[in-house]
Amino acid sequence: MSHVQVEAPRRVGARRWLTLVLLAFAQFMLIVDITVVQVALPSIGDDLGLERAALTWVVTTYTLVFGGLMIFGGRLADLLGARRTLLAGLTVFTLASLASGLAQNAEVLITGRAGQGIGAALMSPAALSILTTTFHGRERNRALGVWAAIGGAGAAIGVLLSGVLTAGPGWQWVFYVNVPIGVVILVLIPRLVGSDGARERQNLDVSGALLVTAATAALIYGLVHAGDAGWGSVGTLTAIGGAVLGYGAFVLTEAKVAVPLMRPQTLARRPVVSGTFLMLLATGVLLGLFFVTSLYFQHVLGFSALKTGLLFLPVALAITLGAQLAAHLISRVGGRVIAVASFALVAGGAAMLTQVSPGDGVTMSVLPGFVIAALGLGPVFVTATTTTLANVPAAESGVASGVVNTFHELGGSIGVAVVSTIAAASLSRAGAPDIGGFTDAYLAMAVAAAGAALVALVLVPAGKPQAVAGHGHGHGHGHGHGH
Repeated sequence: MSHVQVEAPRRVGARRWLTLVLLAFAQFMLIVDITVVQVALPSIGDDLGLERAALTWVVTTYTLVFGGLMIFGGRLADLLGARRTLLAGLTVFTLASLASGLAQNAEVLITGRAGQGIGAALMSPAALSILTTTFHGRERNRALGVWAAIGGAGAAIGVLLSGVLTAGPGWQWVFYVNVPIGVVILVLIPRLVGSDGARERQNLDVSGALLVTAATAALIYGLVHAGDAGWGSVGTLTAIGGAVLGYGAFVLTEAKVAVPLMRPQTLARRPVVSGTFLMLLATGVLLGLFFVTSLYFQHVLGFSALKTGLLFLPVALAITLGAQLAAHLISRVGGRVIAVASFALVAGGAAMLTQVSPGDGVTMSVLPGFVIAALGLGPVFVTATTTTLANVPAAESGVASGVVNTFHELGGSIGVAVVSTIAAASLSRAGAPDIGGFTDAYLAMAVAAAGAALVALVLVPAGKPQAVAGHGHGHGHGHGHGH
């Protein structure tokens, strides 16, 4: 994989960290695009005349396609080479961003978002693969810490950026801004990352990728539809039933294919199960909180896009701070302690948010709970990535990180769909907004986080991940070799 360059060590070092910066920037763009539409939603809705369901799709289509095709992207990176896959994905993402900005109706915008998702699904696992082959040992843990922090902070900065751009040049710039960044990375990556070399031909599990994406799309459609038609409606039940059948078909396909997308044995590994669980819940709650709070600020309190974006700044800082703390503490106390404590914090913060009332000042009623929840979410991302990758064999790290990151995106899609549905009554009511839907959504997130803390207590491997990273041994329980 990695070619040993006979260069001065210092130059190699500088080049490695510059590579990390560029890859981090690429990932940052992908993560920002998950939330960058959140504050712009009311403006996009007004300009293009979109209803709540269409607006929910503007958010979820991207994360859905991104998550659904991510493992396929990871397999492509293994087969075609990480550099090729990264550059292909970056090209698609940049063009789709341009198309989204130019969109004049819901169809073009949602198609553009799907295109961004395809590009992101190719880029993200390829970038992570380059990262894990470029860094080793403790340096890799630091690089992964940077990577995880970007995941959390990027989501919050996306909201801030969204406010600034929507209030300034207009919501279209939320998408246009990716174009110059994409071009710069496209020019620089080939100079920094060695070429992939020849690859042996292997079969790609296209049917598996399409099945898992379609099943999740059906699930999200069902969840969004429930907000308008109710949980018992034919449309909702058909869609959710279809999703269950789709996932069933996916599992059967994976058992039969020569080169499956997700190996059952990789999926069954405890670190992978725990990592995917943490990711799914953390992003579901994070994006759910962002979605509901952004609409609460704008619909109920009547704040501008810019003011809404600025109010998310302390939240971005809290996530980053939480992620950094976890990156330092995880090798001392282990992932389980961090995961349980963090989810408990999230539950507390979300519970505080159930008390919001439009009459109270936002700094006292919304921000304390929001910031506490955000502080708890940052460490969960770090724990999910670190404990998983430290405890699976090196040969499976690509697939394992693909699986964990898949649940990062799918969690976001499902989280937004669920809270959009719970808060539907409050979101669609014209005139005096009723905040019952918002407080219900916050309560649901508090309950989910409290439940996650209990599950993490049992599920997350005990022990400290630091020791194992870099050795590539697959310790079932992550005890490693204590240094």
